Amino acid sequence: MKEWTKEIEIDAPIDFVWDLLNGPTENLQKIMPQVIEHNPVIITDEGVGSVYRQKYKEGKRIEEYDVETLEYLNTPDKKKLTVGFTLAKMFEITALYELNRLNESKTLFKYTCTNRPLKSFLKLIMLFASDRVVVQFCERVKSTAEEEFEKSTLISKYFSNRPTILY
Repeated sequence: MKEWTKEIEIDAPIDFVWDLLNGPTENLQKIMPQVIEHNPVIITDEGVGSVYRQKYKEGKRIEEYDVETLEYLNTPDKKKLTVGFTLAKMFEITALYELNRLNESKTLFKYTCTNRPLKSFLKLIMLFASDRVVVQFCERVKSTAEEEFEKSTLISKYFSNRPTILY
């Protein structure tokens, strides 16, 4: 099994970042553009045990798998989501997303990914796997959250500065 962890500070409020990871499919696709479907199969009240059927496009091939919520925490200052799935009957993957509020407009994002090969020949390949994908994902979450937050801030300022017209 191989594990990678990366932390990054994001200049956006915690709820803004959380909505990308745990919001509607359209938000998830902003940070995971290869996800083409993310539909609920089982939804639990507490989050843990919920299952989503996900379709992922890699080149011309589409993979379909079930993503199970293994851990879920949603408080104002700390948010945590752990999901697990089996990819192509070759890898067991878990992804842990942790968010900590640093202040009203800054969030610490920590991403941990584990990858356990299910075939013996893949174990050797995993020895040489780098953290490049994890680093790129964290940077994509950061840039997307900051861009989306900046857009929403500009829109709010625009509408709050407009004069009210009474008819």
